[in-house]
Amino acid sequence: MMDHIKNFINGKFTDPVSGKYLDVYEPATGEIYCRTPASGKNDVEEAYIAAQSAFPSWSQMPVDERADILDAIANGIEADFDTLAAAESRDTGKPVSLARSVDLPRAISNFHTFADMVRKFNGQKFESKEFGSNTINYEPLGVVGCISPWNLPLYLFSWKIAPALATGNCVIGKPSELTPFTAQELGRISKSAGLPDGVLNIIHGSGPEAGSAITTHPGIKAISFTGGTKTGAIISRAVAPHFKKLSLELGGKDPVIVCDDADIEVIANYLFGLPGDDHESMQKTLDLSLELCTLAWNAYPVMALPGSELYKQAKETGEKLPE
Repeated sequence: MMDHIKNFINGKFTDPVSGKYLDVYEPATGEIYCRTPASGKNDVEEAYIAAQSAFPSWSQMPVDERADILDAIANGIEADFDTLAAAESRDTGKPVSLARSVDLPRAISNFHTFADMVRKFNGQKFESKEFGSNTINYEPLGVVGCISPWNLPLYLFSWKIAPALATGNCVIGKPSELTPFTAQELGRISKSAGLPDGVLNIIHGSGPEAGSAITTHPGIKAISFTGGTKTGAIISRAVAPHFKKLSLELGGKDPVIVCDDADIEVIANYLFGLPGDDHESMQKTLDLSLELCTLAWNAYPVMALPGSELYKQAKETGEKLPE
């Protein structure tokens, strides 16, 4: 029987209000391996009510207690390391070795890092001999929305969720509908780690339906989004009338300017380095199917440097890569 992923609302796994689901494909085979909720406004409203109800007690919980729960979530991910790495590989099509070396370690680190940060995080006070003192106090916003992409599912989802939780906010998160499995597992792990019900709610579905319902909800105070530039523009227009805080990490690849005094061989190895070189950009590019926002992607030689020479050296370097 095919697995059905569920929304995680108020500490419970629930079916979408509409009863509708989206197919999830395994890239390696092209086969449908599970179905994920096609959530919409009603699901987001349920999540918001749960998050808003949980906010007073969570935001007032002693910082050390919140941090301890984040550490427990990190430990829960580590305890299920092999299972989660296999799920990440199946969802994205990346090698399981990459999920084990990048995705899972970073997700674990995200929760530990922000737990440590919030333990040391205090308000700032500025003294002035003439005008007295000014104090900056940091307070949680309330309910925030975190929307993450498909290429690094748990890594980027946790990178948004961990700091929001650490600082006393409640979260409505939406993973990509293409790679939803580890987000569901994060709900289970969070529950087992002692995270109070309603503090983290995970809604599955498409951007135009579930994502839009999150970004336009009047009670959600901030949005963090990683994804395409066009979608980022839509979100910007949607949140502006509500004066929501907004964090966007959008598409595009990093340009590299190659000056005319550059060593062509060094530059080629930097852009397309062989495994074992100081720079393994090409191998990372291939491992991630050309999908990573920090990859050096476009090289622009200045006029005095023949582009053909850089291309020739890069081609020779690329041909040495193992199959």
